[in-house]
Amino acid sequence: MKSSDSMRIGELAERFDLAPHVLRHWESMGLLTPAERVNGRRRYTRDHAIRVMTIIRAKAAGMSLDQIRDVLTVSGGAERRELLRRHHAELERRLREISASKALIEHLMRCTADDFTRCPDYRRLAEGAIDPGSHHGDGCVVSP
Repeated sequence: MKSSDSMRIGELAERFDLAPHVLRHWESMGLLTPAERVNGRRRYTRDHAIRVMTIIRAKAAGMSLDQIRDVLTVSGGAERRELLRRHHAELERRLREISASKALIEHLMRCTADDFTRCPDYRRLAEGAIDPGSHHGDGCVVSP
């Protein structure tokens, strides 16, 4: 590898708008493989940049650093897929919650009621969020 193909810790951190200490922390956790040292300074490659991007995307998806480390370091593909399947199911649950919250907010932005908590449409949405089993696809709410 040519010296021009590597970068210092500050350069790698800057690429992703991170502080260098974040990369050092990730190294200490085993998320980022220790970089080669040249004259006592860490040097990083394009492979390190891909790894950092992977960590950032996984964090954005709600994974903890421990979960990310597990996915990055697990030895078998079947075990990795199982870890990811569980996280995918959690993401799907969170997306449903976000969608319900978004529907409430969108209604509130259009609602002209003085007390939106008394608005029948808002109450229908809120009751569906409280008891998802009572909400049917046709917008009807079944009384208990």
